[in-house]
Amino acid sequence: MTARRFTALVLAGSRGVADPVAQAAGVAHKALAVIAGRPMLLRVLDALRASPSVGRVVLAVQDRTVIEALPDVADAVAAGEIGIAPTRASPALTIEAAIRDLPDAFPLLVTTSDLALLTADIVESFTRGVPADADLAVCMTTRTAIERKYPGSTRTYFRLGGEGYKACNLFAFARPQAARAVAFWVQMERHRKTPWRIALRIGPWPLLRYALGRLDLDGAFRELSRLTGVRGVPVVLSQPEAAIDVDKLSDLAQVERILAAGA
Repeated sequence: MTARRFTALVLAGSRGVADPVAQAAGVAHKALAVIAGRPMLLRVLDALRASPSVGRVVLAVQDRTVIEALPDVADAVAAGEIGIAPTRASPALTIEAAIRDLPDAFPLLVTTSDLALLTADIVESFTRGVPADADLAVCMTTRTAIERKYPGSTRTYFRLGGEGYKACNLFAFARPQAARAVAFWVQMERHRKTPWRIALRIGPWPLLRYALGRLDLDGAFRELSRLTGVRGVPVVLSQPEAAIDVDKLSDLAQVERILAAGA
């Protein structure tokens, strides 16, 4: 359990004009899509700024058009209540730059501007679950929890130890050693078009154990720790909303329904 105060980095990069969510919402940037009367980005910032474990918020954007489109955000930036950082060519490179450039970056909480169902309770559940001796923590939810509350929800799961797990867009880089995990992530991104290189780096035995259904969640994170040279742990939350980001139009419709129902 932890009472640390995190720097929260919100990734608000853009896929460009072809983003289907932005097009459907009639906005220039997905983060500006209005859901149940409020832009997604504001929902994320509301949750972070209401969280006792968050000491400051930094918004990573490609340009200031997102900020200028939201007067509340522009005012907070002008007042120094929200910091600004540039995005890089990928999420991993953006995080790597933030770790390098932000003063007192650690502990660093990373999330995304499309996690529209984020709440202060979810943030606190996650940050309280990060062990004091962990370098890196990844928020996870189970398929059971998601489908119990939102049957028919379409998500991509890792099958580990008889349960499906969904990685959420909440990460804690708790100590400076976690920078090594980001460096590993950057390397893997460079090989995304040559999957055999990624498989070679991971090694055959973890992949075989996963394919045979013999790799559980703890075993998977032991392998992650071995590969990155840091202590990585999962933090499994009971709130399925942590797993529902808005990547496609069906996600947008689902979040609209959830918020309309007052969840």
